[in-house]
Amino acid sequence: MDKREAFKSLAADVAKGELAFPTSAQVAMRVRRALDDPDCHIDAAAKLVQAEPLLSARVVAIANSVAFNRSGREITDVRTAVARLGFRTVRALATALVTRQLAGAPAVKTYQDLAAQLWEHTAHVASLAHVIARRVTRLDPETAMFAGIVHEVGGFYLLSRAKDFPGLLDGELSDWIDAGEIEVGRAVLNVLSVPAPVMLAIEAYWDGFLAMPPTTLADTLLLAEELAPVPSPLHRLGGKEHGEGMTASIDMAIGEETLLSILEESAEEVVSLTGALQF
Repeated sequence: MDKREAFKSLAADVAKGELAFPTSAQVAMRVRRALDDPDCHIDAAAKLVQAEPLLSARVVAIANSVAFNRSGREITDVRTAVARLGFRTVRALATALVTRQLAGAPAVKTYQDLAAQLWEHTAHVASLAHVIARRVTRLDPETAMFAGIVHEVGGFYLLSRAKDFPGLLDGELSDWIDAGEIEVGRAVLNVLSVPAPVMLAIEAYWDGFLAMPPTTLADTLLLAEELAPVPSPLHRLGGKEHGEGMTASIDMAIGEETLLSILEESAEEVVSLTGALQF
C-alpha cells in the first residue's frame, strides 16, 4: 500500500468511527459531552472530572496557573477549580487529555519519543496562543488555547497507527499533504466535534500563511507555532525546519508595545500554563 492509499484508508477508518480511545480518553469524552449540556450542574461536572485522575490533576493545576489564578489563592479541590475555570476551559482540558491519549502507548521507542515531543510542542503552542490571543490578536484566549490543543491531533492519530503502515512517517512534508495527511486530521477533528470556527482556523493554519500583523485565529496559531521553543517532530521528519520561511526573530508594534515585550511580560504565564498542560 502506497502512502496515498494509506492516508485514504486511515481517513476512512476514522470517518466510519473506527477510532479506538484508551479508557482515560473515553472518560474525558464523557466529560466533554456532559459539559455540553446547559443544564449540567457544577457538582455533577466536578464528579465527572474526578472520575479521571489525570484530568482532575490538570484541572486543578490549570486553575492554579498564573493565567487563571490572578489572586494568588491556591485551589486544592476539583469543584472549586471547575468553578474558577468555567465549563469551556474544562471542556478544552478534557479534549487535551483525549488528544494526548490518542497516540496511546506506542510499542516502538521512537514513536514514544515522537508522541512525547509532539505533546510538549502542543502544550507550548496552546499556551502561547492563549497569550497571543489576549494580548496581540484580541481574540478569545480560551478558544485560542483550545485550537492550540487540537491543532496536531491528526499527528497523534498517525503515531498510533504508524506501526500498521511501515514508512507512513517517512518522506517530505509535501508528500504527506499530497497523500492526504490533512484529510486524516480533518476526519479526527470531526470525530472530536471541534466547532466550525476552530476547524476553519486549523484549515487556514494548514495553508501556512501568517499575515503580519496577525489578526485571525489562524494567525494566532501560526505565530504561536513559530514562537514555540519545541518544534513539532512530525514537521521536522517531513522536511520542514522550525521557522523555515520566516524571520528568525519576529517582532512588531502592538499599540505602544512590541510583540517581544509582551512575550517577556507574559513569560511566567506561558511557563505556568505549559507546565499545567503536561499530561
